[in-house]
Amino acid sequence: MNFRVLVFFIISTFLLASCGSKKRVVTTKKEQKERQVYQEQPKNSKNEPYEDTPAEIQDDVTKTIKEKTYKDKSSKYVADFAEIAMEEMRIYGIPASITLAQGILESGAGEGELTRKANNHFGIKCHGWKGGKVYHDDDKAQECFRKYYDAKYSFRDHSLFLTERKRYMGLFKLSKDDYKGWAKGLKEAGYATDPRYPNKLISLVERYKLYEYDAQVLGKTGKDVKRVTENNNRYTVEKGDTLYRIAKKHNITVEQLKDFNGLTSNDISIGQVLYVKPLPKDF
Repeated sequence: MNFRVLVFFIISTFLLASCGSKKRVVTTKKEQKERQVYQEQPKNSKNEPYEDTPAEIQDDVTKTIKEKTYKDKSSKYVADFAEIAMEEMRIYGIPASITLAQGILESGAGEGELTRKANNHFGIKCHGWKGGKVYHDDDKAQECFRKYYDAKYSFRDHSLFLTERKRYMGLFKLSKDDYKGWAKGLKEAGYATDPRYPNKLISLVERYKLYEYDAQVLGKTGKDVKRVTENNNRYTVEKGDTLYRIAKKHNITVEQLKDFNGLTSNDISIGQVLYVKPLPKDF
């Protein structure tokens, strides 16, 4: 009998041990599965856990806020170069509005090939230039153009180009914010051959309100600027003209004509724009 009891005890112990072992195996698999699910987190595009992404998103948002957007490339051009144009106006008396409008037109708003290669915003050719040079197809194949280290030097050369040539002297007798007179005078003085050149400049000035930069330099309001630009009583000097001839044509005296335009002598030049009626008294 004792033998039977001993056998029963051994069998029972074996069965209990087997059940306990199976239970532990199941638990181990479950723990492994849970551990696997935890470790296989979703990854972002940089193959990093999503727990790092919020900071990255915040950085992108901050960067986007700091980067100003523009409605078109010309608006960005104005934002980039308005300060330089105003400084040139302070030194040389060329309306900032005209400088910016010419820059937009001549450089393709800064994206033209010549501008990208040479920082040349106004298409100024070599003409004895001692500095850097590039060759670019224009009226003729591979013409020589001036190359600048920085765009600001192109703006300065543009100012010197206009102030040092006699044919543009008449422009400097106009009001510094008379962008319409300057646009027409540039064409008459031979700056461009395109008959629509003045209208293109005027359109750019008015579309982007470039006259506001002239007003800023002169310490005037936008209302003051329009008083001169809306006055269309002008005459462009032609070959053979004299002050007497122009005055007689517009039924005024020579002294009145000189007074309207701030002239101190009888010298005038072809392409010069003259007022043949007085500007508003409060201008």
